[in-house]
Amino acid sequence: MLANEPAIRLAAFAGMLAVMLLWEQLSPRRAPPEGNAVRRLNNLALVALDTLLLRLAFPVLAVGFADAMEQRSFGLFNAVALPDWLAVLLAIMLLDLAIYWQHRLFHLIPWLWRLHRVHHADPAFDTTTALRFHPLEIMVSMLIKLAVVAALGAPPLAVLLFEVILNATAMFNHGNVSLPAALEARLRLVLVTPDLHRVHHSVHGDELNRNFGFNLSLWDRLFGSLAAQPRDGHDRMTIGLKDFRDSRAQWLDRLLLQPFRSSGD
Repeated sequence: MLANEPAIRLAAFAGMLAVMLLWEQLSPRRAPPEGNAVRRLNNLALVALDTLLLRLAFPVLAVGFADAMEQRSFGLFNAVALPDWLAVLLAIMLLDLAIYWQHRLFHLIPWLWRLHRVHHADPAFDTTTALRFHPLEIMVSMLIKLAVVAALGAPPLAVLLFEVILNATAMFNHGNVSLPAALEARLRLVLVTPDLHRVHHSVHGDELNRNFGFNLSLWDRLFGSLAAQPRDGHDRMTIGLKDFRDSRAQWLDRLLLQPFRSSGD
C-alpha cells in the first residue's frame, strides 16, 4: 500500500473533489456569489501550484518521512510496544490534535496569520476554499507536520490514512452543501460539519477565532473554542475578510502577493 502512496492520495483527492463539486451543484447551502467560476478556477490553480512547489521543495513528504523514522526506530511509537491497530488509531488522533493547534498558531502569530489569511480572504465558502492556501503556508505546515511525525514516530500507515482523511474531511467541511438538520446535529458530535466550520470563516473576529478543527470536533469542545452557530445565521452571515473582498483580489497573482499587502487594492 505504501509503495502506491502517491496514487492512493491522488485517487482519494480527485474522487472526493468530484463528489463534493457535484453535491454543491445539486444541493447548495447558500447561493453562489457573482463571479463564482473565476474565483473557483483561481483557487484550483493555487492548489496545483502548491502541489508542484511542495514536491520540488521537499525530497520526502510525510509518509516517506514516517517510513524513514520507523526504520531508525525514532519517536514515541517506535519506543513503546503497542498493537499495530492501536498505534495507528492513536497516531491519527494525535496528528489531528497537532493540526488543531497548528491552526490556532496560524491565527495567533501575526506573520503566520498573513500567510493563513489567504485562506480566509475567500469571500465565499465552498469545496475549493479548502484547497486555497498560500505556498509559504503549505511549506511551513509541512515542516511542522514532519516534526510531529518524527516526535511521534507515527506508523507510516497512520500517516497515509491521516493525509487521506484530512484532505477528505477538509473538502467536506468547507462544502457549500445542505445536510438534513437531524443528521447534521448528530454528525457534529464527532466530525466538523460544513455548518460548524462555516462559522470559522465569518467576517466577525470573535467567530473567526473559533472552530479550528478540520476533522474531529472533539478538540474545539475540549479546549473551549467551539461556536455552535454564527450570530447572523448561516444564510445571512458574511464570509471572508473586509480588506480582500474585491473580485480582482481573488486572482492567483493577488493571492500570491496577499501576505505582503495590507489590503486587496
